[in-house]
Amino acid sequence: MDEPTPGGIRHVPHRKEQEQMFVGTHINGVDAKGRTSVPAVFRAALSGARTVFVWPSFPSPCLEGGGQALLESYARRLDNGGGGELREDFEHAIFGDAHMLDFDQTGRMVLPEALRMHAGLAEQAAFVGLGPRFEIWNPARLEQRRAEARERAGQRRALLHAGAGS
Repeated sequence: MDEPTPGGIRHVPHRKEQEQMFVGTHINGVDAKGRTSVPAVFRAALSGARTVFVWPSFPSPCLEGGGQALLESYARRLDNGGGGELREDFEHAIFGDAHMLDFDQTGRMVLPEALRMHAGLAEQAAFVGLGPRFEIWNPARLEQRRAEARERAGQRRALLHAGAGS
């Protein structure tokens, strides 16, 4: 069923937003034409949908992505936040730059050249599950990002456990 949603996104069947969970890190090959595979565990999280939405990350040299539920949640948050320049900036940075990428039954999809260039993808792509969304990194850049994230997370570990017993 192809019903437009906020941002002009066509409807693709999906699980409820809170059930989509992308986890783990999966390194897959990328061929000269930009073909790669969506990891099987990511495809399972999409519950039968054969489309992912991917856009250049604006804070990092990677790609961000998720299922339709993620973009719908972003659209709702933007609708609830009112209008203005900031809303338009987010719409341009996410919806305006997003690519709707279909994949086959084995998970094969093509990453457009502009996306590959932004993330520095050549022979491999590291798919990183981040809960309701995922990122696609050049594996070498990902290792640097992970080291920084682990250091900061370690320094703030108590925040993760604050209120855990409540």
